[in-house]
Amino acid sequence: MAEFSAFLAALNGILWHEYVLYAIVGTGILFTVWSGFCQYRALTHGPRVLRGVYDDPNDPGAINHFQALSAALSATVGLGNIGGVALAISLGGPGAVFWMWVIGLLGMAIKLTEVTLSMLYRNTDDPDNPHGGPMWVAHKALERKGLGRLGRTIGVIFCVTLLVSTATGGNMFQAWNVGELTQEYFSIPSWITGIVLAVIVGTVIIGGIKRIGKVAATLVPFMVILYLGAGFYVLAVNIGEIPGIFALIVKSAFAPTEATGAFIGGSAASAFLFGLKRAAFSNEAGQGSSPIAHSAAKTDEPAREGIVAGLEPFIDTIIVCTFTALIILSTGVWNRAPDVPLDALPVAAQTDAGWQFSQTVAPGDDWLDDDRVMLVVEAHANETTGHSLHRVEGVLAAADSGYVVNWVPLASPAQPRAVGDGMYHTYVGATLTAKAFDSVSPGLGKWLVSIAAWLFAVSTMISWSYYGEQGMVYLAGEKSVLGYKIVYCLLIIIATLGFIKTDADLDNMTGVGTAVMLFANIPIMWFFGYQAMKSYKDYVSRLKSGRMGPDHPPPSLDDLLSGRDVRK
Repeated sequence: MAEFSAFLAALNGILWHEYVLYAIVGTGILFTVWSGFCQYRALTHGPRVLRGVYDDPNDPGAINHFQALSAALSATVGLGNIGGVALAISLGGPGAVFWMWVIGLLGMAIKLTEVTLSMLYRNTDDPDNPHGGPMWVAHKALERKGLGRLGRTIGVIFCVTLLVSTATGGNMFQAWNVGELTQEYFSIPSWITGIVLAVIVGTVIIGGIKRIGKVAATLVPFMVILYLGAGFYVLAVNIGEIPGIFALIVKSAFAPTEATGAFIGGSAASAFLFGLKRAAFSNEAGQGSSPIAHSAAKTDEPAREGIVAGLEPFIDTIIVCTFTALIILSTGVWNRAPDVPLDALPVAAQTDAGWQFSQTVAPGDDWLDDDRVMLVVEAHANETTGHSLHRVEGVLAAADSGYVVNWVPLASPAQPRAVGDGMYHTYVGATLTAKAFDSVSPGLGKWLVSIAAWLFAVSTMISWSYYGEQGMVYLAGEKSVLGYKIVYCLLIIIATLGFIKTDADLDNMTGVGTAVMLFANIPIMWFFGYQAMKSYKDYVSRLKSGRMGPDHPPPSLDDLLSGRDVRK
């Protein structure tokens, strides 16, 4: 497993080179300027479309605009908002949040463009079961130019990257986080959580996009309101810290953040890297995944659905991710003091495997086998943070005298030295966010974040299962779907069997899945984005001139949520 983790880390270093990040930012700036700042249109016109006044049951598609947005949001508003933000802060520092905001705003233009493109080229041979996504854009657009074989090849490449991301970020990341959180708070082994999740997800995805859309339209509003409501409480308790937190976020985006407590320090570059990675993972702008869900919407106006899609990064990143970030930063859980004081810090000795810290007796008896802790140590220069501090992971094991910590060896040209007054619990991803809630009201994180994590994870996994399903349909036809769904559910269980150990492993796994899709989808946007811009500007022109208006009064909320307003 160590070799595999090292391979993923090396691959991430290539896939997430700084020039890749510049390409994402540049793409967002390009379509923001080209569209005349379409973010404004998404925020003003998008809500009216969602309310159902433009829904028409005679248009091709399977679900209404609200259900399409809910299905896409159920994939984006997930554990990336709870666990991903925690990862960004713990690895990149407060400045990572600033760069998440940047990608959130630019992502609105990227999302509008890629969804409009997919709507232009979606396959509506069966109007009630449309297929869409970047694979169809590349295939059909190049086929019209006499390059059908090249288009098919690019479509296949995209679908392969889609399946990689489906398996990692859309599935295993979610299951692992919920398993860790449930084991931390309720002492239920992760693998049991995996089985339960697999059963729940399997039950929903058997029903296809209509059932997924209906479940998502019910779950997403409920879980967002629940999470934000509790977040308001935590922020109200720490209201005096908020102005300083915003100042810290902006300052840390452009200057190094000093090490303190559990945080080992971060550079402006690491804030930029982890902020962009986690934002790209959370709101999926540029990945090409959301267009697959939006392509099922009932509409004959491609740009209309693109405008609706522009709301996704705003809701996901600017609102929900910001709430999580403020909660973590204002409570101080990200740079807390040692959780477990030690009378004497362990000492490292050179071994064939690297520097090995001496086995440490864990004070008290409130431990479980395989519980994880960490040390902050000073060693060689850390290129990621700009400092010389590192984290060394430890695993608890039962012994005659209670519990002991076996430390993972550290490869370093210099002898490492443990610093601080003790060791820290390894709170990874969603668990760190839960501890932030707990620090304000003991038990709040246990119940709120556990419930939210389960809801967010289930909603994300059911939507990503549909994305992967559409990739399989393109690659191998409808007959491949059943086998795919079985494998998808098995991966949920595999993710909770203990193969993923640390937040670095988690970041590497999801980073690979996100990056490979960006490599496949962004070039498609560059080549064909002009068609999306033409469609968008034509739509806005007709809207502003009054040549297009609401087709009918808004439906009842019950009809909107259930999709009855578009049933023939």
